[in-house]
Amino acid sequence: MDVHILYDYCLNKKGTVEDFPFDKETLTFKVGGKIYLLLNLTKWEQGNCFINLKCDPERAEELRADYSEITPGYHMSKKHWNSVHLGGSVQWPLLKELIDHSYDLVFNSLTKKVREEINL
Repeated sequence: MDVHILYDYCLNKKGTVEDFPFDKETLTFKVGGKIYLLLNLTKWEQGNCFINLKCDPERAEELRADYSEITPGYHMSKKHWNSVHLGGSVQWPLLKELIDHSYDLVFNSLTKKVREEINL
């Protein structure tokens, strides 16, 4: 998958900003200052294409059981984050759904004031 597709999809989500808070390799997408997707650009360029997404814990377990490409979040809370390895059975429609789910979880955790500011 072309990283630019992910990049464009995320930046078109209301209130999303890109950031490199950890190092020059780890690209994050945030809403309201909170991360909902991250990926390592160096690993991506080396062919290790995966993203970390926030996920409801119950759904995270179901996804991991159904897809071998979805594993507990790499260097993240294993309960609340999944790593989604691309290039296998996880196709774009499911990936968009998982990105949307992650975004929604983070957006809905924001204060009412911040959510309203984003929705202006």
